[in-house]
Amino acid sequence: MDHAPAITATLAEVGPRLKRLRTGRGVTLAGLSEATGISTSTLSRLETGGRRPSLELLLPIARAHRVPLDELVGAPPSGDPRVRPAPRRVNGRTVVPLTEGPGALQAWKVIIPASQTEPDPRVHEGYEWLYVLAGRLRLVLDDHDLVLGVGEAAEFDTRRPHWFGSAGEHPVEILSLFGRQGERMHVRAAPRPRGPGGG
Repeated sequence: MDHAPAITATLAEVGPRLKRLRTGRGVTLAGLSEATGISTSTLSRLETGGRRPSLELLLPIARAHRVPLDELVGAPPSGDPRVRPAPRRVNGRTVVPLTEGPGALQAWKVIIPASQTEPDPRVHEGYEWLYVLAGRLRLVLDDHDLVLGVGEAAEFDTRRPHWFGSAGEHPVEILSLFGRQGERMHVRAAPRPRGPGGG
């Protein structure tokens, strides 16, 4: 039996499937290129059928989207919704991803050590929502210097200068949602005066 036509048809479907997966998660070609190390032109040709899919190209894409390889080539999905987070260290913090792949909205569990108490405000595109799971979180946002306890939340436009870290002698554990769309800041905590030197 000649399987060539079936294989050709399956391969022809890979490009559109890759594009649907990427755009459905709100990921740009540039974002996927950064996550995979594959050039944007190669990714674009893969999606339009101008480049034949290979294991060498599909494996990094599957890893970036955190999907099984067989999902990229059209095998029935496993239907397992569980996320298998892999903790990693980022700037001295333990970060646990709680969402699959580089989508428009990302959820993280972050454990900040007690030693990170010195504000270093930054700005970048997007919106962030924070919820304190354990400990006390210090949030510096523009001229606000706030301390949030367990069960308190904050949300803000990350284009405003901001920083958050430990507010006491113990680590703080938070849930963080970050996306390119969201609401303006809303904090359920009372501001307190800034300390000497802004700390």
